[in-house]
Amino acid sequence: MLFSIGFHEAGHFFWARKFGMRVPQFMVGFGPTLFSRTRGETEYGIKAIPLGGYIRIVGMIPPAEQGESKRATRMRSFIAEVRGAALDDVRPSDTGRVFYAKPWWQRVIVMFAGPFNNLVLAVVFFTLTLTALGTSVLTTQIDEVPACVVPANAASISSDPDAPDPCTVPLVTSGADAGQTCTQGTANCALPVPSPAAEAGLRPGDTIVAIDGKTVDPTVFDSWTTVQDAIRSNPGQAVPLTVERDGQRRELTVTPIENTVVDTDGTGTVTAGYLGVAPSPGFDRQPFSVVPRYFGMVVSQSVDKLVELPQRVPALFGAAFLGDERDPQGPIGVVGVGRLSGEYFALTQFSALEKLSFFLSLLASVNMVLFLFNLVPLYPLDGGHVAGALYEKARSVVARLRGRPDPGPFDIARLMPAAYAVAGVFVLLSGLLVIADIVNPITLQ
Repeated sequence: MLFSIGFHEAGHFFWARKFGMRVPQFMVGFGPTLFSRTRGETEYGIKAIPLGGYIRIVGMIPPAEQGESKRATRMRSFIAEVRGAALDDVRPSDTGRVFYAKPWWQRVIVMFAGPFNNLVLAVVFFTLTLTALGTSVLTTQIDEVPACVVPANAASISSDPDAPDPCTVPLVTSGADAGQTCTQGTANCALPVPSPAAEAGLRPGDTIVAIDGKTVDPTVFDSWTTVQDAIRSNPGQAVPLTVERDGQRRELTVTPIENTVVDTDGTGTVTAGYLGVAPSPGFDRQPFSVVPRYFGMVVSQSVDKLVELPQRVPALFGAAFLGDERDPQGPIGVVGVGRLSGEYFALTQFSALEKLSFFLSLLASVNMVLFLFNLVPLYPLDGGHVAGALYEKARSVVARLRGRPDPGPFDIARLMPAAYAVAGVFVLLSGLLVIADIVNPITLQ
């Protein structure tokens, strides 16, 4: 984690120095300094709280714009104090080396370089995990083929090993009592129907190698998803399958039955096809050609999680302070990541290669989150600085087109109240995650 933070800050630092900016500090962590050493004009150090890092570039906030109101208000006094503290770092010899005096595109590169380094780490770690080590996948080899279709609420379902086979117990087929046991031969009572998979002749151990004429690689990470999509999108329609059994290929035709499932957004239900098979888990290396597709999937899922973050905060608060059940798909902090890693490495059923794959995949995911989160266009995040520089350029272009003088650097000091609010929310969220990860952690169980 500290390496990811340090590499992020190194991106800012390299390009700031490349463009001649003075950088007096390079710190990993926040709070009290544990260790520091000065080399040249920069102090390098590690601080006590490993929840971030920073480099201090001279002149991040420009002087007040000409014509700025001098009327005293609490907000203007606050902005003036922040501006003054920032400009106190500027030395007479810093002419041309301050951040605000550099061209807009150089400032964009400097601020984007940090998140970009996290993106590079995510790509490298994911690529190594997929192609060199291997990753956990759901293969297209069939693990289970239920003999019949039993409703989820059926009274015949039991955890008792001595209970009769649910396929041999007649059930009410419709109405308010649907799923309840009944006496065979009476009205509205029948044995569960055979599953489409069993009826088509599929068996445990069969490997699906093609579906509806489309070849699927049994161990590629999204092959089972391809099978699922084909089945779910064809309720009541014949779907040709090619399966491999005992080294020989067989052509089968399955007809999925209609099933009601929860919609992808979780707000309702939709009709989808049901076949009645379960995949076998596996662990395998992936071809390099699937890396872009896998990475695109990760980016899409990460963006969705980031967008959902605000609406998950109430549930996180309930899990931390009210004893509510922790959402296993909810946000997790540094403490939780460390706990999950420890749990996984303690499990004996996984090989050292699988554990290393898990660890690198976790690091890749953390760096992906750092990349996306830091590009949110809110000050003081890197994305806020990038947005400010782009706005400054757009404002300059508009002024030139209107025949007006360049308005100069965008006064980011005006955003300081919002910056403190954003920083406060981030600190509160980080604290909430730490508490939840300690008192009500997400576990592998």
